[in-house]
Amino acid sequence: MSKVWEYVRENDTPYNGLYDRGYTSIGCAPCTRTVQPGEDLRAGRWWWEDGVPNECGIQMSPSWGRA
Repeated sequence: MSKVWEYVRENDTPYNGLYDRGYTSIGCAPCTRTVQPGEDLRAGRWWWEDGVPNECGIQMSPSWGRA
């Protein structure tokens, strides 16, 4: 268990319940899926894109050429 999760549990810190359902990297609905066993913890984000900047429109930089 990471130090972050240790802290959350020891201090009864609120967190998003989606983590308990396999969503280890949470973003907007279209960009997020559950992470499968053996996958990287951030594999659930931008899962359909490969080789391009992987961010939602909110975080996009105009210099990337996508708005």
